[in-house]
Amino acid sequence: MIKLFSLKQQKKDGEATPKVGNQKKASAAQLRITKDLNELNLPKTCSTEFPDPDDLLNFKLVICPDEGFYRGGKFTFSFKVGPNYPHEPPKVKCETQVYHPNIDLNGNVCLNILREDWKPVLTVNSIVYGLQYLFLEPNPEDPLNKEAAEVLQNSRRVFEQNVQKAMRGGNVGNVYFERCLK
Repeated sequence: MIKLFSLKQQKKDGEATPKVGNQKKASAAQLRITKDLNELNLPKTCSTEFPDPDDLLNFKLVICPDEGFYRGGKFTFSFKVGPNYPHEPPKVKCETQVYHPNIDLNGNVCLNILREDWKPVLTVNSIVYGLQYLFLEPNPEDPLNKEAAEVLQNSRRVFEQNVQKAMRGGNVGNVYFERCLK
């Protein structure tokens, strides 16, 4: 017969759960990001890199668009998953300086699901496809780089020339861009 009172007392004293080594319990964010990464279905134009294989909360995504204005480029994004994930979106920054209406020169990304439209049901996969879509269809209606957005709205041809110049490594206006062609 189980004596509930004695089990309760053991739990209070810390005896009911024997401690094995110095193992830390995985946080909710770690559990969820592990699930997201295991279910990740990357398009052929994307890959992930883990600078520290033991740290799943910090990783990189590399996007190499095969169509659109940015075809042939290689763009790296850093993901920092906070302790409140999935209730808060990961912090995503573009590490490759890019001439893009929705990515500013500091690498901040304007993607609605990384801000006001984030919901805990969204996953890393959702973000990957959102970022990839930004390269296929830049959105001049919601810009972080207003100058690039203005050029895109006024002349797609000049915008495309600026993108190519930036990806080859060169100046667009008074801003120098490092080469980012693969």
